[in-house]
Amino acid sequence: MNQALASKPVAIPTPVVTRKKSKMKWIIIGSSLLVVLLGVGAYLKSKNSEPGLPVTTEKAVVKTITQLVTATGKVQPEIEVKISPEVAGEIVELPLKEGAPVKKGELIVKIKPDTYQAQVEQGEANLVAARASAVQAKSQLIKAQDDLKRADDLFAKQLMSDSDYSTAKTNAEVAQANYDNALAQIRRSDGALSQAHDLLNKTIIYAPMDGSVSSLSSEVGERVVAQSSFTGTEIMRVADLSNMEMRVKVNENDIVNVKLGDHASMTIDAFPGRKFSGTVYEISSSAINTGASAAGSNQALTTDEVANFLVKIRVSDRDVTLRPGMSGVADIETQTAKDVIAIPVQSVTVRAGGKTTEELQQQKAKEAREKSGNELDVASEREEARRNRDKLDHVVFIKKGGVVEQRKVVTGIADNTSIEVKSGVKAGEEVVSGSYAAISRKLKNGSKVTLERPKKDEEKK
Repeated sequence: MNQALASKPVAIPTPVVTRKKSKMKWIIIGSSLLVVLLGVGAYLKSKNSEPGLPVTTEKAVVKTITQLVTATGKVQPEIEVKISPEVAGEIVELPLKEGAPVKKGELIVKIKPDTYQAQVEQGEANLVAARASAVQAKSQLIKAQDDLKRADDLFAKQLMSDSDYSTAKTNAEVAQANYDNALAQIRRSDGALSQAHDLLNKTIIYAPMDGSVSSLSSEVGERVVAQSSFTGTEIMRVADLSNMEMRVKVNENDIVNVKLGDHASMTIDAFPGRKFSGTVYEISSSAINTGASAAGSNQALTTDEVANFLVKIRVSDRDVTLRPGMSGVADIETQTAKDVIAIPVQSVTVRAGGKTTEELQQQKAKEAREKSGNELDVASEREEARRNRDKLDHVVFIKKGGVVEQRKVVTGIADNTSIEVKSGVKAGEEVVSGSYAAISRKLKNGSKVTLERPKKDEEKK
């Protein structure tokens, strides 16, 4: 029996391997899911914690907007006469100095008259000689006519030959021609004498208007050139300094907005801090080039020159003395819109299907490069995209919480700081006003933003 028991095998317990493997599997899966969840959570947290694009905002307000056209120019008299002599010679009298008042008809310049006085005397002598020649020619004519009458009687009675009769008739005709010529010489001498008198009278120049001497270019003793087919010597200028104007050059893009009667506000460098008022009363019909004088001399334009138009603004203020040539700036009020919704000018930008103009140009260039590979085509497409900027949608970005909403708008007139919004924005809405890079290139619909503190507030602190 003991032997039988000894030979019976003893059962050894085996470990539960299957259960341990299953548990380890679930631990690995759980750890993996935990790592994934932690990664997703970290990503979402980092995404949510990313700072938005810093911007500045301003609220849309209701105000009156006046569209302005700004131009620079010079102050000039409305009426200014350039005094140039019609005869050449030496100046012997110049009684006025620059700035002196002058009355119409007052002597302002006298040129040495000796030569012209001699021409008058010569003309008078020529006229006397012509009249004497006419008297002689008349006497000869009368004698020739009497001879012809006698010849007619004798020829009728056949007491004179044909040859003698022809001679008498010819002598009468010659005498008549000589008399007519003598009369013509009288008229010629009389005309020459009148011209000599006129030149003599022009050696004295009288003031053509009331005013003052605004410019004096010559002195006593100087020789001046007569104004004929060429420009003569400018001796002085006489102007009415009580009626002044500002002559400004307006760019061709702005001239279409300027009208006769528009009010203008002017600042003159010589009177800092003061505003002068005026009215547009003359607009040039043709452009002047950049080298033309402010007086408005028109010259042919080349393709490389800027086309400007001369606009004259009558200055209304008479309580100060303005001098010709003073520099200034004029703001011409071309149009006014009252009680309209206004936002900052820089808030309005353009988009094409959510793309900025820069992105649109890059897209066009890429398509042209893939299509032809020609860099000229690429540049042409980029330039065409730039030219089509005006056809894009005008948009603004409205801040709502931490994001912005892109909104299409219809704009109206603008002044130096604000622009009218006809539709798309309501009064009181917060409109993104800066920075320029954010508005023009970076912002899109739904972009996250943070409010940037204005620099003025930081400086106050």
